[in-house]
Amino acid sequence: MPASARTSDQAVGRLRIGVLALQGDFAEHLAMLRDQGVDAVEVRTLAQIDDVEGLVIPGGESTTIARLLIAFEMLEPLRERIRDGLPTWGTCAGAILLANDVPELDRDPIGVMDMTVDRNAFGRQIQSFEADLDVAGMDGPPLRAIFIRAPVIRRVGEDVEVLATLEDGRIVAARQDHLLATSFHPELTDDSRMHGYFAEMCREQLDAEARKAS
Repeated sequence: MPASARTSDQAVGRLRIGVLALQGDFAEHLAMLRDQGVDAVEVRTLAQIDDVEGLVIPGGESTTIARLLIAFEMLEPLRERIRDGLPTWGTCAGAILLANDVPELDRDPIGVMDMTVDRNAFGRQIQSFEADLDVAGMDGPPLRAIFIRAPVIRRVGEDVEVLATLEDGRIVAARQDHLLATSFHPELTDDSRMHGYFAEMCREQLDAEARKAS
């Protein structure tokens, strides 16, 4: 979507965010975004990606999502769209796919975020757990986070801001400019603040585009 059209939509309070709906828990993200007043839509094609101001890559099976992106010839165009400035948030499997270094992934990730991610770092699904997190830049009480076969962010580049860690120091949320990665599943709680945080990131990017265009 041209920048002029995106900024026009924003001027009347509209923000359209897509959720990649190839596999995983995309329905929960859609509901959370709509709670934030966002026009949230399923995304399954490249044309749909061009019609949103932000994109969520949900949790699920990272290898399956990677294979589907390749099979549908979406991987490289999506990578370029994100590098061109599309705000993108990866949760759990989505965070794995955003990383530029995933030693255990059997397919190329999207690879746009400067970090190393270890898949299934906390063990099998039976070892899922919850934790309270202090998230940088987020007001209110600690965020209750659900970890299910979760990855951990083992390394971040110098341009990546760490947003949240567990008590032992392991990184579970990070941001790099217009990119956001979380190891946990905020869509499985009744707290939509992470979705509000991402919506604000999308609005910031629209503002930046508007300033460049003026």
